Amino acid sequence: MKKLIASTLLTLTSAFMASHALAQTQKITLMLDWFVNPNHGPIVIAQQHGYFKEQGLDVTIQEPADPSTPSKLVAAGKVDMAVSYQPSLIMDIAQGLPLVRSGTLIATPLNSLITLQKSGIDSLAKLKGKTIGISIAGNEEATVGTMLHSAGLSIDDVKIVNVGWALSSSLASGKVDAIWGGLRNFEKNQLITEGYQPVMFYPEENGVPNYDELIFVANAKDHKAKAIRAFNTAIEEATTYIVNHPNKAWQEFVTYAPDTLDNKLNKMAWQDTLSRFALRPAAVDSARYDHYARFLLEHKIITNLPEAKDYLPTF
Repeated sequence: MKKLIASTLLTLTSAFMASHALAQTQKITLMLDWFVNPNHGPIVIAQQHGYFKEQGLDVTIQEPADPSTPSKLVAAGKVDMAVSYQPSLIMDIAQGLPLVRSGTLIATPLNSLITLQKSGIDSLAKLKGKTIGISIAGNEEATVGTMLHSAGLSIDDVKIVNVGWALSSSLASGKVDAIWGGLRNFEKNQLITEGYQPVMFYPEENGVPNYDELIFVANAKDHKAKAIRAFNTAIEEATTYIVNHPNKAWQEFVTYAPDTLDNKLNKMAWQDTLSRFALRPAAVDSARYDHYARFLLEHKIITNLPEAKDYLPTF
């Protein structure tokens, strides 16, 4: 009888603890900036490795049908968090969207201006009279214009055409002489796998202020601070694991969606992205954000100047 009572009490205690833990779990919806790829390594590893769960989080990862909507959905309260870009966040806030930066995923620029070796365009100065393809119009006058200015040219010295998402193919086919917005971990490797030799020009080396490529954003008026702190802890643990065990982490990463992730291009991109993940996702340099905001204002991309202190809360 004593054994039966003890067993019953143990069962009841376990059930209570399980239900208590379930009650303490916070649900978070996270919308990515695009379909899952190596840029999202720490997010996937945190999910696959159980780091989110250890922090009391139940994270639902969503891919956007339209990559222009994640931040807007956060601002509208439709999702809790989203992956965005530092320049985009500043522009969104300047337009009045209620957003804050809640963490950093990739702490260096990935965008680049790319030409092909066979074109002979091995300096920015040689772009005079050439055609540059872009995928999203908006701030190319500031970014490309600044890069050209560093070589003694202006945006009027080139022709800008929108090629949509066909950046690499437009360059490879000769439709354009260069592309802006090609990522140094993706488009570069895509061109290499197709037998081309890309020539890379990096914005931060040619007059454009440094910035965080990928960040996490939350709603300024209604965000879960405790959950964000737990989220950043899980992302930091996942990033540390990736850096310490890059090959093992890659094998775990591709199990998330093996049919689409386990290929040569993604593996090359994985290797090129390892050094760019933010080792301290919660840390932030407010001066860096203010500097980039002034850059956007000076180039009339925004018409008012958001102050970093207003959208970089401490979690």
